[in-house]
This record gives sequence, C-alpha cells and structure tokens, in this order.
Amino acid sequence: MPFSNLGLCKPILQAIEDLGYTAPTPIQSEAIPIIISGKDLIATAQTGTGKTAAFVLPILQVFNKDRLLRGKRIRAVILTPTRELAVQVAANVAQYSKHLKLSSMAVYGGIDTEPQKQQLIEGIDILVATPGRLLDLAHQRALYFDELEVLVLDEADRMVDMGFGAEINKIIERLPEARQNLMFSATLSEEVLDLADNFSDGAMARPAVELFISPKTITAPNINQWLITTDKDKKSALLSHLIKHQEWDQALIFIEKKHGAAKLVDQLAKRSIVADAIHGDKSQASREKILADFKSGKLKYLVATGVAARGIDIGNLSRVVNYDLPFKPEEYIHRIGRTGRAGETGEAISFVAWGDFKNLCAIESRLNHIINRKEIDGFTVRKVVPVSILNFVRKGQPPQQRALSAVKPRASSNTNAVATENGPHIRKNKHIWG
Repeated sequence: MPFSNLGLCKPILQAIEDLGYTAPTPIQSEAIPIIISGKDLIATAQTGTGKTAAFVLPILQVFNKDRLLRGKRIRAVILTPTRELAVQVAANVAQYSKHLKLSSMAVYGGIDTEPQKQQLIEGIDILVATPGRLLDLAHQRALYFDELEVLVLDEADRMVDMGFGAEINKIIERLPEARQNLMFSATLSEEVLDLADNFSDGAMARPAVELFISPKTITAPNINQWLITTDKDKKSALLSHLIKHQEWDQALIFIEKKHGAAKLVDQLAKRSIVADAIHGDKSQASREKILADFKSGKLKYLVATGVAARGIDIGNLSRVVNYDLPFKPEEYIHRIGRTGRAGETGEAISFVAWGDFKNLCAIESRLNHIINRKEIDGFTVRKVVPVSILNFVRKGQPPQQRALSAVKPRASSNTNAVATENGPHIRKNKHIWG
C-alpha cells in the first residue's frame, strides 16, 4: 500500500517523498488511518519501525486547515522521555510539515526557558516536550492547554521506567477532556496500561483502539549479534583492542553509569583512542554538539548511558557495543536496534562478565536463541561465564511482553488491533481504555 492511499494530502506526500520514503511500514499503514479518524490509540511497536511518522503524519493531516491560533495556546503535545528524543522528534515534525503552514518546536530542560517562552507567545501547533519542562512552563503561564486537541505519549514504557508517571498525571489533570489520546510504546506492561487508564478518566472517556505490531523476528536479521565473556577489570583494554585490531569505523558504546562513561573516555584516551561521552550531567549545548559530531562522523566513538542515548538516530551506524549488559531484555533490543536500520547491515557486540549471567539468560530467553560467543586472543577469562539457560526466568520477573489475550477487559466494546505473526490483525470486543 502506498502512502497516497492513507488519506494524506499532497504537501505531506511531497515532504515524505523528499525524505526518500517509498512505502509505509506496518505501524504507519495501520495507525495513520486510525488517528485521522479521530480515535484514541495505544500502539505497541519496536524501536526503528517508523512510529514517529505514524503519529506525526496524521496529526499534520488533521491540522492542515485554516485555524486561528491564539497566543500561548498549543494544539498538540508530544511527550518524550529525554531531551535528545524531543529534539529528534521535533526535527521530524519540521521535515514532515515543511510544505504546510504549521508551527512546531521542542521544549526541554537543561537550557534557559526565556527563548522557549518567547517562541510560545504566538502559539504553537505541535509542541514536543519533556514532562518536567512542560510543567515548568505551565506553572510560569508561558502556555495554556485549554485549546489542546491531541496528546501523544512517545516511548511510554521508557517514561514509566524513568519515573515520569507522577509528572505525566499532573499534565493530564490540566488538559481538556475533549481530546485525542495517542500512546506509543515498545512494550505493554501493567504500568503502561495503568498510565493509559489515567488518559481515559473523566466524563469524555472513550474506548481506544489497541494496535500491536508483532515482528517476524524480535531483532533485525541483518544485525550480527555476538558476545565476549570478560572479567570486569579487562573491559576497557578489550574495547581498545577491538577498536584498533578490527579497525572499527564507528561505535555507539552503551554503559550503565555516568561516572563510568567519563572514566571509560579517559581510559580510551590513554590508548590514543579519541572518544566522548554523553550523559545527564552534560549541558544541553554540550550534548547537542557531541551528538552532531557523532552523526557527522567527526566523532567515531561515543560512550552513552542508556537514557542519554534515547533520540540518537543514525541511519548507517555500523555497530553498537554493550560495554555493560543491560538488566532488561527490552533494553538490549532497544540498544541493538540503533544499528542495522533501513536494511543496512549492523553489528552488536556485548561484553559479558560472570555477574551478568542471569541478565544474559533473560536476554537470550527473550530472543529465543543463544547469542554467538567469540574468544579474543590475550583475554583469557578468570571467572568463566556458564553456558546460558535458554528458558531461564528471573525470580519475580514480570512478563517481558504481555500477550494481548491477557489484557484485562476495561470497559464497553471497541475495535482493537491485535498481533499476528506477520503483522496486525483487527478483532472486536476487546476493551482497553474507557
């Protein structure tokens, strides 16, 4: 199905053609008509499936009409968990709307509020925001929500994980009840559904469509995944060895702690490897410059905490490295999804220490296959990591991906989308919001 069959106007079609888009992804082909029709939506799809266009394009289509925008008013708010993702989504909105007379901007913390407040004075059609900065601007009366038409939660699972639930609920309390609610999430946990319930509170509550795009494979087949077992005190030396001896052209290196990121950059520098780090303690200006250098190829090696890396979108990124193995399998999938995009090949390398065994088992259980192990000469392991247990379940661990058949009924009948092996499928009488 071409984009022209989805109800999008010529200026939008021209914009996406300029970007090289040829055909919609499954999440786009299913979500766009639903959103244009005005229905509420909960959509579950993995990173890299084109979900930003799936909600931005139909919002632009609906907003593409003459309307007097009052000062300090906004028509749509897109909430994102991090500054980097806010910048990225706002850039996408600007690209998609370049042939339309619609305004957009991003607001986020870490920079002065005054320029943002000045830009809001005339009113904005689409505002991309982090929760904290949005509340801050609302408290300062720099914007008002009384004319808001659409609320979008992007990466809802990540916002829940980062503890933004209370802030999001405070925002929802300020919004008009007569609005369209859109939620996009990589996973659908009980916490995410609880957040969705708060969307639907009030007299204007209505059921929502639920769309679950089930990929044929959990990770892209063009990503070469492999791991190296190592002792913790050998990680930086091992990374330096791989960079030099395998002549890596570029790498996004994930690490858990902010102080660890800075330390690793220093350790690499001592081995004549130029790298930089991005994490929450960096100023916004510094983060933006580092990201720009990495995207342009000026910076070859970027060390990032998982949270800070949200919003990094590089089409031809060669490889990602899990310097620290993540605790959650979904985080592993998110991370390696930064490479191997748009049909390109990619490489995902993980460093696994003895204490990571349970995390590794959980990840491989989620993937439903054992990750290939490699040995590197000169890096003999003192503490051997056992062979993985594929059906391992961590004690007290909630289901990583809830099947839609297990979702509790929540209200009156509705038409909801549920997953099949090859994509979405519609069925009736499933209740999610309302």
